[in-house]
Amino acid sequence: MFWFLLITMVVVVAAVTLAVVGGGDSEVLPDAAPEQLVDPLPLSRPVDRADVEALRLPVTARGYRMEDVDDVLDRLAAELAERDARIAELEAALAGAPAGEPAEGDER
Repeated sequence: MFWFLLITMVVVVAAVTLAVVGGGDSEVLPDAAPEQLVDPLPLSRPVDRADVEALRLPVTARGYRMEDVDDVLDRLAAELAERDARIAELEAALAGAPAGEPAEGDER
């Protein structure tokens, strides 16, 4: 029984060693080119809901690329700030308009 276990252990160690170093000159796992974010959001118009829903950030070995995520979040924050300012401007114009008259820039 001892010899059987010894021979089995030697065979297992040899198989694992061959599996690990048996690749020859090739690497076990070749380096993959990192995914790059390709123009995820339109520059020619404001971002809408469909753009955000369709956005897929590239994944790296440790998660998402921080630079890509930061760029997208900065862009979205800037557009939200612009929209908030425009909404506040329109609400102020609407609050100051007499009843029955269209607000400035509002055509009927």
